[in-house]
Amino acid sequence: MSGLAPRAREDSVRPRRSSGVVVRPLNFTVRPHLSMREYLKSMWVRVGLVLLVIGAAPLLTIIFAAAVGLWPDPNPNPVGAGLLFALTFWPAIICIVVGVIRVRSRRAA
Repeated sequence: MSGLAPRAREDSVRPRRSSGVVVRPLNFTVRPHLSMREYLKSMWVRVGLVLLVIGAAPLLTIIFAAAVGLWPDPNPNPVGAGLLFALTFWPAIICIVVGVIRVRSRRAA
């Protein structure tokens, strides 16, 4: 026991002040959306997507084949495919981001 008397609900809940300020919900739409085709025209985006597919495909194939039972080892350790993915993932993401920024800045100009 703490020795304190329980407080009434009115004592612990403060009433809200009405300040007259109207709060609007956040609107994340800054400019009209570009179509995917405009992004895919960018060489940076295409290179990033190719890097992503080349790096992830072997690893995902081994994982899927082991899960289905097509891989000889049910618990594989694909070090080579994992290293390939590790070496291509961040360059792919950087290329895609650079491409998106370039397309958006070209559109804004």
